[in-house]
Amino acid sequence: MILADKIIHLRKQQNWSQEQLAELLGVSRQSVSKWESGLSIPDLDKIIKMSSIFGVSTDYLIKDDITETPAAATASTAVSYDDDESIFVSLEDANTYMSLCEKLSTFFAIGVALCIICPVPLILLGGLSETAKYAPYEDMFSGIGVAMLLLIVAAGVGILIVSGMQTSKWEFLEKQSITLEYGIKGIVEKKKASYEKTFIGSIAAGVVLIIIGIVPLLIASGFDFDDYVYAILVDILLVFIAAGVFLFVRSGVVHGCYEKLLQQGEYSDGEKRTKRRLEPVSTVYWCSITAVFLLVSFTTMEWHRTWIIWPVAGVAYAVVEAVAKIAMKNK
Repeated sequence: MILADKIIHLRKQQNWSQEQLAELLGVSRQSVSKWESGLSIPDLDKIIKMSSIFGVSTDYLIKDDITETPAAATASTAVSYDDDESIFVSLEDANTYMSLCEKLSTFFAIGVALCIICPVPLILLGGLSETAKYAPYEDMFSGIGVAMLLLIVAAGVGILIVSGMQTSKWEFLEKQSITLEYGIKGIVEKKKASYEKTFIGSIAAGVVLIIIGIVPLLIASGFDFDDYVYAILVDILLVFIAAGVFLFVRSGVVHGCYEKLLQQGEYSDGEKRTKRRLEPVSTVYWCSITAVFLLVSFTTMEWHRTWIIWPVAGVAYAVVEAVAKIAMKNK
């Protein structure tokens, strides 16, 4: 059986039209027609894609002497392959993933927001202990503040871990190339387009909240207020930042799920390959930052100040990532 006959046989086995197969492969219907009529031969990239889509080996497609049709891969579940191979995603898989993202987006946002506001009680109690009335209770306030900080962090991290575990089976969408079942692309594109206004509105609202949170502190800097007042203003700033980030994360998770399925932006095939190569750098970097944060915080016990390590580390990581990408390109 020659390649043309095998393509026809496998396509009909899946009950696909030439148009459907063409969309899965990213080619025109005329190209598929020419392959099946023997007028042209698909290039190696398309043969590899067909092997993933049909669930057969490239040897079966290429070698005429292999005539036994292997059992086709089912489309009801997402199947994992090596990093350089495409994973077939069915309509059921796509709908399940989109529903899960919409459901968990709020939980991810709450978890991140809790991690941002965790120093609020400590800063408030620290400012209160600076006043003459409560100065004798400084150690007690410090202990209560640290305990509350750790409890809030534990709650936030717990929410993130539980939510992350529910999406762990979909990690391949961020790392590997995928092939969508016929019709899924149009559905996802429509959902993304309808969500675009919500996404842009959430980003804009988040930015406004963060700017508003900064204003009281800037105004107060021109006056000679007590430390307690500044502590309250810093807490207000953190609450507004947390609210803004909540909007960023919640809308970003939903918008990101559409981009993952469509393989757009940072989830394109090229970006995925880069991310896989950057994983060791990212792991070492954030483990080091965590160690530094804990060491400095427990050494100085100034948790109300050491939290600044995280936003600084986040900005610095962008630089580290950019340098690592340049180094990889030079190699």
